[in-house]
Amino acid sequence: MHILVVEDEKKLAEALQKGLEAEKHSVKIASTGEEAFFVASAEPFDLLLLDIMLPGRDGMGVLTALRKGNVTVPVLMLTSKDAIEDRVRGLDAGADDYLVKPFAFPELSARVRALARRTNLSEAKSTLKLADLEMDVQSHSVRRGGRDLILTAREFGLLEYLLRHQGHVVSREMLATQVWHESARYTPLDNVIDVHVTHLRQKLDEPFENRLLHTVRGVGFILKEETK
Repeated sequence: MHILVVEDEKKLAEALQKGLEAEKHSVKIASTGEEAFFVASAEPFDLLLLDIMLPGRDGMGVLTALRKGNVTVPVLMLTSKDAIEDRVRGLDAGADDYLVKPFAFPELSARVRALARRTNLSEAKSTLKLADLEMDVQSHSVRRGGRDLILTAREFGLLEYLLRHQGHVVSREMLATQVWHESARYTPLDNVIDVHVTHLRQKLDEPFENRLLHTVRGVGFILKEETK
């Protein structure tokens, strides 16, 4: 999973990053509410670990603003407040789970896995669409403009990830972690990823008038309708 840890206590944030990366997740840290809102709005994540007590905009404000902006990423709230009314307020604001400090890392890890299972279960049943492109995850089929696209397993996984994050720039590092499942890379996968993106683009875009798969130079790739 690609996880954003929003925590202003530097030692705790770094400990969470180290523990989660050891479990093959990719992790980014934000230390303020404003930074968290900006990063979570601009970049696709699979999970937010969101502390309530933050400098500037607090975690509850970040969560409320993200949900108003239709950001549906699962959110696990981290807080030292354990009153029932605080938990209810967080859940009502759109949080998916709640963990009170201090906590043991194995419990946090278990909650992360539970949220991942819940998310994957709902995603597995979905049909993914963009413009005239449609993917059925269950039948492992892809069609564009009424034509069947014959993809390799790797191309299918790559396109599925891009479709689930359509409209957002996806970096090569994210693809290496989430599609190739390589969290500790001793040799870069960038060339391998670029080759697969080229092959996917040949099948996805070349036979059609409008391009969907775009390269953002120096950053990564984005799947979106071409603006005329």
